[in-house]
Amino acid sequence: MKKLLLALLFAPLTVLASGAPLELDKAPDVSHDQAALQNGAKLFVNYCLSCHGASSMRYNRLKDIGLTEQQIKDNLMFAGEKVGDTMRVGIRPDEAKKWFGATPPDLSVIARAKESEAGSGADWLYTYLRSFYRDDNRPTGWNNTVFENVGMPHVLWELQGQQVLDVEKDAAGNEHKHLKLAVPGKLSPAEYDKEVADLVGYLVFMSEPGANFRKQLGVGVLLFLAVLGVLAYLLKREYWKDVH
Repeated sequence: MKKLLLALLFAPLTVLASGAPLELDKAPDVSHDQAALQNGAKLFVNYCLSCHGASSMRYNRLKDIGLTEQQIKDNLMFAGEKVGDTMRVGIRPDEAKKWFGATPPDLSVIARAKESEAGSGADWLYTYLRSFYRDDNRPTGWNNTVFENVGMPHVLWELQGQQVLDVEKDAAGNEHKHLKLAVPGKLSPAEYDKEVADLVGYLVFMSEPGANFRKQLGVGVLLFLAVLGVLAYLLKREYWKDVH
């Protein structure tokens, strides 16, 4: 009986271990680039906020990436919100569930959530947003190589264009999947990647707006402790010089 219970307990881990590892592209680090984060905020408001809310993020926290309150009001608030309000979703949850089959998740901490699943939330999001392809078998007409049978349509398709999934077989009969750009978008592939990097950078910032300050404070504390340690050692040596 004990062996059966142990087998049932560890069965999910065995299944996870047998799955193929997900290959993720490295997301550029734009955490210290305020222009990139501001562009990411603009992309989030224009392309994401109509379906995905950010209930833990207030508009006034955008001051942390160099925007003034007036710039926030003029460029990122369009529905009579107040600057102290949270970034609420524009769509009703019941309508979203009817259209997409599930309620779109809140994106306040999506980068941190994906970090726990795939090692790096930024890398997962960066790869995901560049991996949509046309699939007529899906209700939205879109699928994704990172999130198979995803319910979300490719909202950035006008910028990226339309990719298709190309499956090739090698001599051993193994399948190799590749994405090919079939219809170009408004941006070149390099320009699109840059826009996605900015958007992902903003999603990472939104997951923890105080991260940069926390890191700077941590460095300051370590430097202070180092100086204090030196002073404490010199004081100790002065007190004990006669003993030794």
